[in-house]
Amino acid sequence: MENGARNLIADDENKRGNRFNKKGKSKLIIGIAAAIVGIALILGGFFYYQSTHFNSQIKINGINIGGLTADQALKKLGSTEYKNVVYIGEDKVFDGEDTKIEYTDDDLPTIKKLLKSQRTWLPSSKAKEFELEPSSDASSFAEIKQQLQAELTDRNKSLTPPKDAQAELKDGKIVITKSEDGKQYDIDGLLEQYEKQPFKSEIHLEAAYITPIKEDNQMVKLEEQKLQELLDQTIDYKVQDKTYALKGSDVIKNATITKDLKITVDPGDIENKVAEINETQSTLNKNFSFKTHTGSVIQVKGQGYGWALNEEQEAASVQTAFENGDKSLSAANIYGNGWTNEGIGYETTGNNGIGDTYAEVSIAEQKAWIYKNGKLVVTTDVVTGRHNTNEDTHPGVWYILYKRTPYTLKGTSVGHGGAYEVEVDYWAPFTNDGQGFHDASWRTNWASDAYLTAGSGGCVNTPANIMKKVYDNLDTYEPVIVY
Repeated sequence: MENGARNLIADDENKRGNRFNKKGKSKLIIGIAAAIVGIALILGGFFYYQSTHFNSQIKINGINIGGLTADQALKKLGSTEYKNVVYIGEDKVFDGEDTKIEYTDDDLPTIKKLLKSQRTWLPSSKAKEFELEPSSDASSFAEIKQQLQAELTDRNKSLTPPKDAQAELKDGKIVITKSEDGKQYDIDGLLEQYEKQPFKSEIHLEAAYITPIKEDNQMVKLEEQKLQELLDQTIDYKVQDKTYALKGSDVIKNATITKDLKITVDPGDIENKVAEINETQSTLNKNFSFKTHTGSVIQVKGQGYGWALNEEQEAASVQTAFENGDKSLSAANIYGNGWTNEGIGYETTGNNGIGDTYAEVSIAEQKAWIYKNGKLVVTTDVVTGRHNTNEDTHPGVWYILYKRTPYTLKGTSVGHGGAYEVEVDYWAPFTNDGQGFHDASWRTNWASDAYLTAGSGGCVNTPANIMKKVYDNLDTYEPVIVY
């Protein structure tokens, strides 16, 4: 009985323990499930936060948007004032006016893309910076770029520029000058850096300076080549019927050349060569060798007739021809004692520069001879300027200034009582002070010595019956030789 009772009691206790164990297990399972759900909710919330918020050290355009959502980041970007300060290395070179960038909802998709690209499963403190160009007008930053460019340009004025290596012609030899570094900013390079980070409040640029062209640069070699071509160049310089071969190495001792290979020649030696040619060949104010009607050769000084090179202008033309690489050049800058300072006789080379069409007047013989193309066409008696009153017809080589028919002569004459005004049928002056050929119907004394005491006021009086023939055979610019 007792054993049976104890067994019953034991069975009962076992049943109660089993019920207790089953209940405890259920609670444990429920607790674990609750914990899992809680953890899942926490992790879900965590991962949701991570997917909708930027990490702590994320910047857009230099502005920290860590911990913000895309919408919050957009708002912060739009409300931030940009200081517009620019540094080159450690030096602050520009401090512009504060500006704001207008970010709109059109920029939100881009910010969300940036948010997604930086997302990590766990919070990250890794620094990362993004550039975001606003979709709206950013003209204020374009203006700031212009201001920065102006500031750098102004600063460069007071900074030492670099010195490029360069080929030069010095004392007849080509030399290469050495390059030297400078301190001027490479503005293009700096602006290129700036363009990569314009939407920042504070911009740091790496120092960039203009580098000089070095001695081994291809440009320097081209300069050297061009200068050598200058030395080897020959210009055929034509003056009247003569041609002078001017070689660069003979007439150019110094020259410079620019980056675009434009040569500038020192004209000093060219001027000397032109002066040498001018002295040898020009006729201005020089004696002409003239063969008279008798065949004798005399020396008659050029007066109105004659020419010379304008040495300064001609040297400049030769200089330009060398600089342009020309092969030939004809003299074109001629002057003289003509009525308007023109040089007369430049085109005439025969008969010692007088040619074969001219008028010859002999004061001693009181005669005139007109030659046309080497042939004598007119011979006439004349009366020249009155000798005893110093109104002699001026000796020299002159030229016919112009021709008029009829004409009124006006002037003054010592030998004829002062002022006069007289009509003539033909007038051909040859001196700038009014001496020339004309008919003199009033004259009765045509003796060969009349000029000594009863001569003209300086003109060459010609008998009326032959004056038309003289006039018809005189040409404007034709030489008149008076001796």
